[in-house]
Amino acid sequence: MKDKLIIFDTTLRDGEQSPGASMTKDEKLRIAKALERMKVDIIEAGFPIASPGDFESVKAVAEMVQDSTVCGLARALDGDIDRAGEALKSANSPRIHTFIATSPIHMKTKLMMEPDQVVEQAVRSVKRARNLIEDVEFSAEDAGRSDPDFLCRIIEAVIDAGATTVNIPDTVGYNLPDRFGALVAELMERVPNSDKAIFSVHCHNDLGLAVGNSLSAVLHGARQVECTINGLGERAGNTSLEEIVMAVKTRQDIFSCDTELDTTEIMNCSRLVANVTGFPVQPNKAIVGANAFAHESGIHQDGVIKNRETYEIMRAEDVGWNANRMVMGKHSGRNAFKTRLKELGVEFEREEDLNDAFKRFKDLADKKHEIFDEDLQALVTETNLAGEEEWVKLIGLKVNSETGETSIADITLSVNGVEETGSAAGSGPVDATFMAIEAVVESGCDLQLYSVSNITSGTSSQGEVAVRLEFEDRVVNGQGADTDIIAASAKAYINALNTMMTDKNKKHPQVAGKI
Repeated sequence: MKDKLIIFDTTLRDGEQSPGASMTKDEKLRIAKALERMKVDIIEAGFPIASPGDFESVKAVAEMVQDSTVCGLARALDGDIDRAGEALKSANSPRIHTFIATSPIHMKTKLMMEPDQVVEQAVRSVKRARNLIEDVEFSAEDAGRSDPDFLCRIIEAVIDAGATTVNIPDTVGYNLPDRFGALVAELMERVPNSDKAIFSVHCHNDLGLAVGNSLSAVLHGARQVECTINGLGERAGNTSLEEIVMAVKTRQDIFSCDTELDTTEIMNCSRLVANVTGFPVQPNKAIVGANAFAHESGIHQDGVIKNRETYEIMRAEDVGWNANRMVMGKHSGRNAFKTRLKELGVEFEREEDLNDAFKRFKDLADKKHEIFDEDLQALVTETNLAGEEEWVKLIGLKVNSETGETSIADITLSVNGVEETGSAAGSGPVDATFMAIEAVVESGCDLQLYSVSNITSGTSSQGEVAVRLEFEDRVVNGQGADTDIIAASAKAYINALNTMMTDKNKKHPQVAGKI
């Protein structure tokens, strides 16, 4: 009988540390539902001490999720741990995840603590967490650059204090697979009480080795992997959940463990996270990229026609490609619309939200003959499910663009319920549109990113635009979708402005702790 490999998803916490990937409470709940439906073992819902918004998000996920363990992150500080315990009070299966840095550079320059002090604080924090919740995970931040002797010492101490899971993070993505796997094996062999805790890994992708390092650790005895959907995360990202799960599933001849995930839900989760965060998946991304199962070479096509296994080691259907795909159109009714969204993990608590989304669906159906799941997810992202008042609304847009001439945009916005107009010139239609918006709102925000991707194929596809704005210590992402790419751009910019104004006090997750 094979061991179980525990999948710890941190999309809602570490994934949110990607600049601009900050999520609202409603968006976190949507993603948490999708993760639970995929049978993810542990969902790290956030960092409760980071902000009131993060606390409320963790609390809401803890109240909603029934089948997965819900986890909250806490530095090895009394206030962090107590706040996490409070947020997780309603969870069916709660976990507190506490951490402290263990590498020489972190202890000396960041913590300004001696090794003995670090061990003492780690032990005290684990004991405090255990007094609140039975399931406690301890992480040795920057373990990948820590002294193995010191790691053995602190790991033995925290297990004695009650840690049920010990996490070995490669916080800066510094390690190589053979060395990282050997480190995990060494720790499990040398720590006397290692059999009393599950060993976990949390790898970053700075050298493109997060998945390789994690798989090497699994081969050497780790039985929990911390990962994110689409490999989302700060800097170069985290270990990709879909790649870990499918690598273990595909190579059962090598791995003495397996996950219990429903892999057919992978594509749905991937599209949802990409849509919510505005971080599109690159076409050649393993498992979930548009080209992951595409064959253009004549030799490859001929081989696949004769026998799929000549060039495919997985079935596209096993990860959710083209599974449960319903094409909807302008003749689809309200019940079919509601039912399909429920299957995608979206349920409306308020009737007015359903009505708003259905109206958007009908408007889209007049422009686009076939509407796919990706279109529906983009449509729901635009719907104001939280019922919050939108500071800025788009009323009308007119853009004049001609080859060799300066583009001019005229825009009409509702600002705090008052209709205002603006006009501006720009180097192109999008630039002119953004300048016209700023002529009205004068936000003072700096545009950090503008990206466009198609939601489905064909010239009638909706264009999905992601905009990243920065103002002082805030970084927010905005999304917009429309068959008219200029309108989608305006929607994305306005969405980012509204996000900036709705949660003025929320700092970027990178301001708080990280592992």
